Amino acid sequence: MSACALAGGIARGEEPTIHLENYLESVNFRDLPFILIPVVGTDPDTGTVLGLMPVFLKTDEQREIREIIAPDVIRDPNFGYGTRGRIFSYPSEDTQWSVVGGIRQRVERNFSADYTTGLTRRDDWSLSVQAVYDRDGTGRFYGIGNQSSVRNATNYLNEVAYLEGRIGWNANHDLQFAYTLRPRFVDIGAGVLDSVPSIQTRFPVEGQLGARHEFLNLFSITYDTRDSLNIPTHGLELVFYAGFSEGIFGDAMAYSVAGIDVRHFWPVAENLIIASHAALRYMPTDRNAPFWALSSLGSDRSVLAGQQPLRDFGANRFIDRNSFSASLELRYRVLDLQLFATNVSVELAPFVETGRVFHNLGDDPLASLHNLVGLGFRAVARPSVVGYVDVGYGSEGAAVFSGISYPF
Repeated sequence: MSACALAGGIARGEEPTIHLENYLESVNFRDLPFILIPVVGTDPDTGTVLGLMPVFLKTDEQREIREIIAPDVIRDPNFGYGTRGRIFSYPSEDTQWSVVGGIRQRVERNFSADYTTGLTRRDDWSLSVQAVYDRDGTGRFYGIGNQSSVRNATNYLNEVAYLEGRIGWNANHDLQFAYTLRPRFVDIGAGVLDSVPSIQTRFPVEGQLGARHEFLNLFSITYDTRDSLNIPTHGLELVFYAGFSEGIFGDAMAYSVAGIDVRHFWPVAENLIIASHAALRYMPTDRNAPFWALSSLGSDRSVLAGQQPLRDFGANRFIDRNSFSASLELRYRVLDLQLFATNVSVELAPFVETGRVFHNLGDDPLASLHNLVGLGFRAVARPSVVGYVDVGYGSEGAAVFSGISYPF
């Protein structure tokens, strides 16, 4: 279930009726030392993960969450028992940081740490730094192209390590110019799942398996009128970006990338927000770039200049040089609660999503789209925390995702 500390318990509890409110009022949740959350997670790649997660919350005088500590113990059907520790800290509206690390009995290891300041853009500069190591045995490759078949699914071992730094100059509150630097190491190995063929059994592996490096330089211009970066209720974010990666350490891989990312939030009623997102990513050049450096669609997260969501599919379900993705959500607040010394709003969010990948710069990005519908369950603790469980349904069946923060 990833790090879904808030949404998990509510989304899997009773329906938000007067009976639930009466029950919650009869229990003094504020005195409990932690929340015990059952971990039940599934997506098309990882299978069903079961476990328990005690969640410790620290709040301030305004009942706003300032820190979340959430370890867990889980059982993974592919890699055995494991544990993960999480600390999410929100010391101020302008600054936040997190540390997450985990290990399974077999194969999988992960660690990430990030720090961001200047979120409100009140000062001249904003800064973020991130360090990531991830060894993932569930990677899938179906081939290149928008019509890649699920019957061609293969598995690979993906080991990634990178550092990312981003510095932004705030010309004013709404306009920012930023530079991102990301050296990254990626090692693609043969598959480790018995139930899925290994990548080299179905696809040419020259230039795919083994260790590669990239050195991404990304420049962006952002116009942002949103009232919040974490939990926006109104406003527009418009980002234009362009960048390039050159091979280092004797690696000949190189590519260029350019695109646009748009998010808009429209409060049509006191308890209803229409949230929309669209992203168009192009790779004008991709000399010797392996599949993991191309544009991709799948899973539940939107990454600027990177993977875009399709919440019916696992990560990187569709891969090619260029991509288009669009999402529309109706975020409807159905209940306000006082839980565990903080104020929590429960949202239902029906959504539609579409997207495609394509090879040539002149191809129509709106042709042969993959479409899906879904329903999201969200628990919102302002000003910074959102827990979610999203269920999507499309051409390859249903998928369930959960985690911290909005998908876009």
